[in-house]
Amino acid sequence: MFRKVKKRHSSSSSQSSEVSTKSKVFPDLVEPSGNAVSDTCAEFRVKYVGAIEKLQFEMSKTLQEPLDLINYIDAAQQDGKMPFVPGDEEMILGVSKYGVKVASLDQCDVLHRHPLYLIVRMLCYDDGLGAGKNLLALKTTDAEQQECSIWVYQCSSAEQAQAICKVLSTFFDCALASEKS
Repeated sequence: MFRKVKKRHSSSSSQSSEVSTKSKVFPDLVEPSGNAVSDTCAEFRVKYVGAIEKLQFEMSKTLQEPLDLINYIDAAQQDGKMPFVPGDEEMILGVSKYGVKVASLDQCDVLHRHPLYLIVRMLCYDDGLGAGKNLLALKTTDAEQQECSIWVYQCSSAEQAQAICKVLSTFFDCALASEKS
């Protein structure tokens, strides 16, 4: 049920879609028992596009459906509140049972933390610019559920964006399963 993953070191563009793990094993998402490996952290190279922070929670209620969220991000980009393309700096987006952590490539600087219990929605979609890039959007809330924020990252491919969503979804499922037992 487990496969070994080795981190490749190359300068090719395929490097940005690689997955590595700190525990050196990566479950085919779930063990037969239904539990995720506790010390697994999947890491992906992404670029930070931008964020729309501290939206009133009433606004969050209008952004329930994926298309509503995509349209809101698109409107923010057209209004100049968020760039269409990210900066050149790549970052490491780590996904674990604790949530999402975005750090510099050397992982010395943590840029964003999104605890699992504060992530309201995640989705990936084509950026529409014709370059084959996909965006990963995370909608988060604060602990009091008074405000929400939308965080947008650019992935190198649709496969990478879907892999991030799949891993994060698995951790959600495992957290909910452990809560029920």
